[in-house]
Amino acid sequence: MRYRPIDGEPEDRRFGRFIPDDWRHVERYPFTALATEERPSRRPVVIGVNWYKEMDNPQKDEASGEYFIARGGAQSLTRIRGGHCVCLEPGGEPDREKWQTFYDQGQEGACVGFGWSRCMTILNGGQLYAARWLWDRAKEGDEWGETNPGDNNGTSVRAAAEVLVAAGHVDWKQAFADDDHLTRASYQADLKDGLQVFRWARSVDEVHEVLGNERADTLGAVPILNSWGASYPHRVWLPDDVLDRLIREDGEIAIPTDR
Repeated sequence: MRYRPIDGEPEDRRFGRFIPDDWRHVERYPFTALATEERPSRRPVVIGVNWYKEMDNPQKDEASGEYFIARGGAQSLTRIRGGHCVCLEPGGEPDREKWQTFYDQGQEGACVGFGWSRCMTILNGGQLYAARWLWDRAKEGDEWGETNPGDNNGTSVRAAAEVLVAAGHVDWKQAFADDDHLTRASYQADLKDGLQVFRWARSVDEVHEVLGNERADTLGAVPILNSWGASYPHRVWLPDDVLDRLIREDGEIAIPTDR
């Protein structure tokens, strides 16, 4: 089982993304295998990457009015605090302020469940989903025996995507609010709320192509929708050269391609 930092526990319990033990999924199902006319655009992207301390505190850029993280670029990164999963917002800014509050993972290592659920909400027209149910199911199916529903361990981006394909997702109900992992196991998923196909990007250019986000192209950065609630800006921008480094550092860059 591998996570960042490699030889120790993440400093923050919110950093729950694990690094896959093999990369056959990326090699077998690259985004570039799709013909140009088949490639989706204005589609959210889910990334699982290293999270550096320079990414903790967004700073507002006065010229653009946007919040940036790691504004100093790839060479400014120093210390990895753990692995994190977030959703990148496509063009048109479809994410809503109320979703920022709803998709707050708290202090749990549930970022993979929340990142993918935020993505599915955007894809499915605003339907909210039970993110911790997805976190639970991904830990049941991933390659690590140490990850199980009810613990605070994370999982991989791939593991949650495979649940969305096999089972779909669970529509959120307010009655779920206080449920634990034992109760969540009885939730009924709907295949229509999941994925049919997903692929993997291996470059910043591919990410921009899928997002179809003109603002991102202009800023030379990608918009992150974090799962830390109101304690973090709704939308923050990650410079392209930093994303490039994160991709090369065992980053998983997932693209839903069936819509």
